[in-house]
Amino acid sequence: MTVTVERGARAVGKYRQPGPRRPRTRDSYALFLLPGILAFLAIVVVPFLMNTGVSFTEWQGVGSPKWTGLANYRELMDDAEFWASFRHSLFMVIAMAALPTVIGLVLAAALFDYIGKHFGSRWAAVLRACFYLPQVLPIAVAGIVWSWILAPDNGSLNELLKAVGLGSWQQDWLGDPDIALYSVMGVMVWVQIGFPLVVFMAGLQRVDPQLYEAAELDGAGWWRRFWHITLPQIRPEIYVVLTWCTIAALKVFGAVYVLTKGGPGGATDVPSYFSFSTFFEKTQVGYGAAISTILTVIILVLSLIGLKFQTRSEDADEGIRT
Repeated sequence: MTVTVERGARAVGKYRQPGPRRPRTRDSYALFLLPGILAFLAIVVVPFLMNTGVSFTEWQGVGSPKWTGLANYRELMDDAEFWASFRHSLFMVIAMAALPTVIGLVLAAALFDYIGKHFGSRWAAVLRACFYLPQVLPIAVAGIVWSWILAPDNGSLNELLKAVGLGSWQQDWLGDPDIALYSVMGVMVWVQIGFPLVVFMAGLQRVDPQLYEAAELDGAGWWRRFWHITLPQIRPEIYVVLTWCTIAALKVFGAVYVLTKGGPGGATDVPSYFSFSTFFEKTQVGYGAAISTILTVIILVLSLIGLKFQTRSEDADEGIRT
């Protein structure tokens, strides 16, 4: 009887039809990526290709575009206004990338290493939120408030200088071509400083506290700990901040539009606003598209360079840990 049952079970197992195979988990990941890929194509790739196509034409926005090839780009290379706006964007890189990175590093280290230890993490979080507040404010609102502060007549800054006996320092901060760009730069430092601060404070949380304890036992002061421990440990975050802030500086538009509209006399004009005014105000659509295309290519190249440095830094950190 036992032998008969075993033979029957073997026969059933031998002729049992195989069930459906489970789909590979790795293949199913593509379904989750599909919406993002479609959105990226519709919002980024397709408009960029359309803009690039328009840049090879002469068009006023109505009627049929006239194909001109590289004429817009050749004209752009000899356009003094474009190169002046590009030089202004380099100043904006200083105001929105270099200075906020340095200031954010020092402030993050001070909040994390001094305020957090002596006054508690709650005070550090409150101060971090205060520094980050300009990032939350709409740039239009912040620009209008700063235009009131920097107004030549009854502006808060000029009134403050007058009240403390420095009336000779009063200026037309946004109307003087010699200082308008520096005034906008000062506003952008205030706007941008919160982003590096938050990123660096997040990066400091992954630094091994034993490194600081060992440095303190060896008699290292705050500055030496900052230079020899903090900076090397958060190098990937530094590359991220520099890349993102540089991109933001190159494409800055809202602050310039609200504060100065590129004036006075083009003293604060930047490529993004120059492209906007050429595209919509002068109705030179093809020429404006050429400006934005070049700006997009520059931003893309800088992004790839920043990602390369970030990846190299992360690989170096992994090699040290292993």
